[in-house]
Amino acid sequence: MSYLDTQGRIFDIQRYSIHDGIGIRTIVFLKGCVLRCRWCCNPESQSFAIEQMKLANGRIRIVGEDTTVRRVMETVEQDRIYYRRSRGGLTLSGGESLCQPEFARDLLHAAKDAGFSTAMESMACAPYDRIEMVLPWLDTYLMDIKHTDPEKHKEFTGKENSLMLENARKVAGSGQCELVVRTPVIPTFNDTPEEIRGIARFAAGLGTVRQMHILPYHRLGYDKYVGLGREYSMGDLPSPDLKKMMELKAVVEETGLNCVIGG
Repeated sequence: MSYLDTQGRIFDIQRYSIHDGIGIRTIVFLKGCVLRCRWCCNPESQSFAIEQMKLANGRIRIVGEDTTVRRVMETVEQDRIYYRRSRGGLTLSGGESLCQPEFARDLLHAAKDAGFSTAMESMACAPYDRIEMVLPWLDTYLMDIKHTDPEKHKEFTGKENSLMLENARKVAGSGQCELVVRTPVIPTFNDTPEEIRGIARFAAGLGTVRQMHILPYHRLGYDKYVGLGREYSMGDLPSPDLKKMMELKAVVEETGLNCVIGG
């Protein structure tokens, strides 16, 4: 069987993204995640199962589609001209892409064979052999590092973080791709200068990381929880304002990293 026939499950494809990697990109969202972050803006990504979500207009949306690498690449290929001009390409997201390692590997393989740049958003919450599967085809690893404290990480996401931090060390040491650390700034979880400084120092200590993204918390996924019949446990906490984000940006840059607000 050709790797183009590898099957997987997605819940969305977003074209013309200008974040999530260099240039203009197509983001493929894979179903399934091992974490349950309280603030997750894509709750429909968490379960691998195909689900029904009620929309604001009362209609029902089926969330989840079984597909193949070949079929996904037919959509990705439509924007080849934009990738060429902007050095863009394919980004995998989720969920956690590494929950479907063979599918993730073969999507990245197909994109590289087509001449596109590749990126993956991931928490690295998987055995390292799954990460090794994708590294040969990956240009940029956008790795979420949410906290350095294992207990607080577990309280807000459902799992402690030792595996993820160890995988970050291994990816950085491999030299096989660019590693960019990303941190969502979440009120009551990690929005103090001390907590962001701890993450930045960890990232800087990896030796090969040059850039860290800090992403302001938002409630844009709230309606999805309603549509799935689930509780949104973050309540009505406000997003951090620009002044707050600029203060945290300065904290990151004290470690020698370049800091970007947003993706």
